[in-house]
Amino acid sequence: MAAKAEKPPPLPLHEIEGNGGVFSTFSAYLVNPPRNGEPVGRPSIGFGYINMGYGRDLVALTVTETPWERLELGFGYDQLNLGDLPTAIAAPPMNGPRIDNTLAMYNANARLLILKENEFDQKWLPAITAGIHYKYNDGVNRIDDQLGGGLSTTGLSNHEGLDFTLYASKMLTFLPRPVLVNVGGRATKSAEIGLLGFTDEYSFLFEGSVVVLVTDRIMLAAEYKQQPRGFTPIPGLIGAPDDWWTIDAGYVVNSHMTVAVGYGHFGTVANHEANGVWGITTKWEF
Repeated sequence: MAAKAEKPPPLPLHEIEGNGGVFSTFSAYLVNPPRNGEPVGRPSIGFGYINMGYGRDLVALTVTETPWERLELGFGYDQLNLGDLPTAIAAPPMNGPRIDNTLAMYNANARLLILKENEFDQKWLPAITAGIHYKYNDGVNRIDDQLGGGLSTTGLSNHEGLDFTLYASKMLTFLPRPVLVNVGGRATKSAEIGLLGFTDEYSFLFEGSVVVLVTDRIMLAAEYKQQPRGFTPIPGLIGAPDDWWTIDAGYVVNSHMTVAVGYGHFGTVANHEANGVWGITTKWEF
């Protein structure tokens, strides 16, 4: 009887919206697809935390299920603590109303693997995955009401949006160590991935990452994510957004668990810069 195939490493990671990727960008590879002839894949769960300073932090709870080799379903819950923003609005010189301290966003994702890597015996072919992502912000409308429509006047007039993504990934094996290149595009109405709400017009953005497998267990990555400029900043409340970039290190603990830490530059998030932020994510595959 043939020996049971060993479980592959638990890669890719979970990114903060509940998809296979790095910290904030995707990979065309799907998470934990069926193995050993199983009819469906097994679920994966993850946790992420990013400290942005000034009392702001982001907590992410993620889960994915890949029922078939070419379909990944994912869910992500993101909670943003607004730090000192509510106090700053209520205090002089703004003397504004008191607003909620947190915003919660729900992400429902579906990604289809259009092309497998090296499919049709073409060694140059990357994996290509298309995705659709529904986002619902629970709280931004309430804060808009508390501000007397202040967010709507900036162009952040919606509490939900639909993103569309297309990603290509290729593992380069001709270098001293394997290097994974992920390149993607996103159509979105989101402000700061939807944490601050949604505009009426789509922006078409670039994002991607490079991951070096230093050893079979240690990875180093760098990622870049464009952010839309579809709303009007309000001094002291919401600053002009900037593109995100992070530098990350990941470790494969065992065949089920990965842990990664990251250092990032997020530009202005709400009323303060979020540069020099740090974060951690972990994922468990069943």
